[in-house]
Amino acid sequence: MPAGEELLRERGLRVTRPRLAVLEALAEGGHLEVEDVATRVRSRLDSISTQAIYDILGALSRAGLARRIEPAGSPARFESRVGDNHHHIVCRGCGEIADVDCVVGERPCLTPNDGHGFEVDEAEVTFWGLCPSCQARRAAD
Repeated sequence: MPAGEELLRERGLRVTRPRLAVLEALAEGGHLEVEDVATRVRSRLDSISTQAIYDILGALSRAGLARRIEPAGSPARFESRVGDNHHHIVCRGCGEIADVDCVVGERPCLTPNDGHGFEVDEAEVTFWGLCPSCQARRAAD
């Protein structure tokens, strides 16, 4: 049984060709907007609506098989790297996103000074700056 089918079944999701295609698209890597996922999926399937892609990404995110990130001022992005409490760095110039491993090395990486009674198991941190390409363009201007 292929890995995607097994993952879906383990999380209690029905195995369908569209879900498998979305998992495969995410596994190719990147921090993908819905349209990027749709383009990759449509290269595998004859036809699938953008709404179906949204629905599948939502189901995969809720099941812990995809991660949704939404940097301020950007549309939602999706990735397959889940469960490791990594963070992101976003370029203010071009919007490129890169992964940043946990800043401390163990979950949740950061501890709030007042957790309001919550049992904290994850911290989401977004670093902002300029990527090397944007730095070079700025220096050339």
